Amino acid sequence: MSVNEKIRLIRESKGLTQEDVAKKLDISVNSYGDIERGNTNLKLNRLEQIAKILEISLPELIDTNDKGILNINFKNKQRDVYFGSSTELEKQQLIIELKDKELAMKDRENENLKEIIALLKRESV
Repeated sequence: MSVNEKIRLIRESKGLTQEDVAKKLDISVNSYGDIERGNTNLKLNRLEQIAKILEISLPELIDTNDKGILNINFKNKQRDVYFGSSTELEKQQLIIELKDKELAMKDRENENLKEIIALLKRESV
């Protein structure tokens, strides 16, 4: 998988739009689109900026050794996106599954925070 394809897949899996990333990079959406289409030769400093925005390490981003699995971190919680030789539909289904898991994790986190708030309220009375 090429670096530009990896950038697009990670961006989409994190729920970011091209506009979101372009804004963080301080470039136009068209310029960012060129990055994802592979029409731009990226310099190291730009790759570092993109890796930081996508919350992955630079070596992960530029490793083009296709092993069929792409690790993606969501705030220190690792997830795997499988890309191998799957079709575009399979990729989209895996991304949806990943997002569903992320939402479930956020729901559990919200419940835990509600419990903490309730405990703090009881202690303050």
